[in-house]
Amino acid sequence: MRGDPDDPRNGRPYFFLSYAHTPRNDSEIAGPNAWVKKLYDGLCAHILEMTSLPVGARAGFLDQGIALGTRWTDELSENLARCQVFVPLYSPRYFISEQCGREWWAFSQREIYRRTLRGESRESAIVPALWVPVEVAQLPQVAKDLQFQHADFGEDYAAEGFYGLTKLSYLKDQYERAVYRLAQRIVRASRAIDLEEGQIYRQYESLPSAFGDSAHPPEFDVTVIARSRSDLPPGRAADYYGDTPLEWNPYHPVSTRSLAEHAADLVRAMNYRVTVSDFENESDRILTVSRPTTPALLLLDRWALDSPRVTELMAQLAERQRPWISVMIPQHRDDTVPPERDRQLQELTDRVLAARQVVGSGHRSPGGAIRTLEAFQLELQKAVRQAVNYYEAHAMTYPPKGPPIDPPRLPRLGSQI
Repeated sequence: MRGDPDDPRNGRPYFFLSYAHTPRNDSEIAGPNAWVKKLYDGLCAHILEMTSLPVGARAGFLDQGIALGTRWTDELSENLARCQVFVPLYSPRYFISEQCGREWWAFSQREIYRRTLRGESRESAIVPALWVPVEVAQLPQVAKDLQFQHADFGEDYAAEGFYGLTKLSYLKDQYERAVYRLAQRIVRASRAIDLEEGQIYRQYESLPSAFGDSAHPPEFDVTVIARSRSDLPPGRAADYYGDTPLEWNPYHPVSTRSLAEHAADLVRAMNYRVTVSDFENESDRILTVSRPTTPALLLLDRWALDSPRVTELMAQLAERQRPWISVMIPQHRDDTVPPERDRQLQELTDRVLAARQVVGSGHRSPGGAIRTLEAFQLELQKAVRQAVNYYEAHAMTYPPKGPPIDPPRLPRLGSQI
C-alpha cells in the first residue's frame, strides 16, 4: 500500500513526466527541452500548493540526465515503480520513441495489476498532456483507449498544446490555466487510485513498448481451456470458476476478475488488438489453418485435462505443431491440492504437453512456476514474445489491397530514444 500521498517520508513522487527528448539545435541558446522543464516546474509548484507536501518534498520526477542514445537508469526505473501518476507528454516524436513506449508499458503493468486486485476505477493513473497535438489516427491503441478530453483544460490548449501556448505570447493566460488544470487532475488521480509500488526493471532493452512495433502483427488471440462450475471433478473447489471457462480465476481471492481479462489487458498494453475466446468453441478455427492468422496465448487449467474432449484437442495441438500458440499453466500457491492428486495432475500435464519439450515446438510455462499473479505477468512477457517470433517465422504475409500508404512520421534518428 502506498500510504498518505502527502507524507514526504514515503519518498514517492506524485507524478512521472514522460517526454521525448528533442535533439538540440546548435543555434539555440537554451536546450530544446528547457520548455518541458518549465512545464514540470509549474506543475510541481501547483502541486505543493494543492497538497500538504512540505517545501523541498518531491512533487514529481523529470528525467533530464538521459541524453540521446544512453541507457535506461536505475533512478528512472525506480521512479516509474513508485510514482503515483504517469503523465505522458504527447507529440509526434513521443510515439516513435522506444524509450517513451517502454516507460508507458512499465507503468501500465502497475495499473493493470491494481485493476485485477481491486476492480475498475473511475480514474486512470495515466493522465496524458499535449505538448504538440497528435491526430487520433496516429495514436497507438493504448492512447486511444484512454479517451481523454483535452478540451477540459481549455480549447486553445487542445488546439495548440503546451508548446504552442508557450511560443504564442498572446496565449500566456491559457498556458497558465492548462498547467493549473493538469496539476489538479494529477492530484485528483493520485488520491483516487491506491496504486501499489511496482517492479523495478533493470534490463531496459528487454522491455516491450506500449506503442508496439510497426512490424509486429496487430492482432493477438487469448484463448482458454478450463472447467466451469457445472462440470467440476469431485473434490475441486468451485471458488476458482464461473459459469463458463472464460470466467476461470485461478488466483482467487487475490484477483477479482478472470485470468482471461487480466491477460488480455497485459497483451493490449503491448499495442495489440486482442480477441478472447473459449478454445473448445474456437478449436476448428485455431487448429485447422495451416498458417497462423495471429499469434496466440493458451491459458490452460490442468484440472480440465481429465476431460476426453480436452485431451483430444491437446493431442491435435501437439500433432499439428502450432508453436505460435504459447501455453501457460497457472497454479496459485494458495490453491492447496492433496499431494497424490497434485502428482497425478502434473503427470497428466507433462504427458499432454510432452511435444512442447522439443526445441521449436512453442512456449510452455515451466511446471509449477506461475504461483502468483506477479509471476504470471512476468511469464506472460516471455510467452507473448515467443508466440510473436514463431508467428513471424511461419506466417505468410500478404500485402494489403490498394496502393501503399505511408503514415506521416518523423524521420527516425539513429540515436533517438
